[in-house]
Amino acid sequence: MSFNTFGRLFRFTTWGESHGPALGAVVDGCPPGIPLAEADIQPWLDKRRPGTSRFTTQRREPDQVRILSGVFEGRTTGTPISLMIENVDQRSKDYSDVAKAYRPGHADYAYDAKYGFRDYRGGGRSSARETAARVAAGAVARAVIPRVRIRAWVEAIGGDAIDYAAFDDAQIDANPFFCPDAAAAQRWETIVDAARKAGSSVGAVVACEATGVPAGWGAPLYAKLDSELAAACMSINAVKGIEIGDGFAAAALTGEQNADPMRPGADGPHFLANHAGGIAGGIATGQPIRLRCAFKPTSSILTPVETIDRDGAAAEIATKGRHDPCVGIRGVPVVEAMVALVLADQALLHRGQCG
Repeated sequence: MSFNTFGRLFRFTTWGESHGPALGAVVDGCPPGIPLAEADIQPWLDKRRPGTSRFTTQRREPDQVRILSGVFEGRTTGTPISLMIENVDQRSKDYSDVAKAYRPGHADYAYDAKYGFRDYRGGGRSSARETAARVAAGAVARAVIPRVRIRAWVEAIGGDAIDYAAFDDAQIDANPFFCPDAAAAQRWETIVDAARKAGSSVGAVVACEATGVPAGWGAPLYAKLDSELAAACMSINAVKGIEIGDGFAAAALTGEQNADPMRPGADGPHFLANHAGGIAGGIATGQPIRLRCAFKPTSSILTPVETIDRDGAAAEIATKGRHDPCVGIRGVPVVEAMVALVLADQALLHRGQCG
């Protein structure tokens, strides 16, 4: 069977395909009485919306969200919240060649192997278009945990990383790359432009930090906060790796280097480091939660690549259509949304067990 629902108490189910009439999400388990309107959701969708610069796909989608249920007189009712986003700029004819041969690196062959057929128009459910529904659901999650601030940015594109000494939060929303380093953003223009003009693509690293998460959210063993975050972020299209805190770099440290020393503080421990990324034993420590996601290069490229067709014969394919030369750029609001969805779920789980 297939799984289209994520979460335990705060759950969301996405539906729809890249080239269908619409897509959306159903959010269930949202507490009643929370102020919510379409205007609370739309700004997050606008951050992810395609066609906002030459560095993203030129598909023109307004991504206007409609709330179909679960809200009355501006407040959540406690019943399922149905969200819908119409597709208005499909060009299915661009995918005629994809119907005959598989795009290497994409989910074409895997979907065919599982289901026996597939929606080749933009990849159907495997398209990153599906993430618009996640961003809409994530906006609802943010309303459940208003004390938490979630902020993501692009840390590297094509192997070229930002300088954290030049980190400027205001820059994240001031350039098309969600880049906190103005100098790096200028370099990335050249890198992404070169990939786009060559009919190719580049990968990216997206970093995210959540502040205001109280100590105690999460659970030992099978519902660890870090394992839930990892599962959520790994479910995002094109994400191939995730690190919590120092991640793989921790393997090169000694025990004393990796420790997060504590001293007495006014309202609990004062931590002198955060190698663990704000999570210990699967439970939040009250420090900022930090993670990084690695996005692979977009698989749909104009450069011809060797492949096979549905009959198993050798073929070559160059994917037409409108694609992101760096899918990680628009991955920023998606990572934020998935982090928000996990944290909202964990907040309700914690309240349910501990009051």
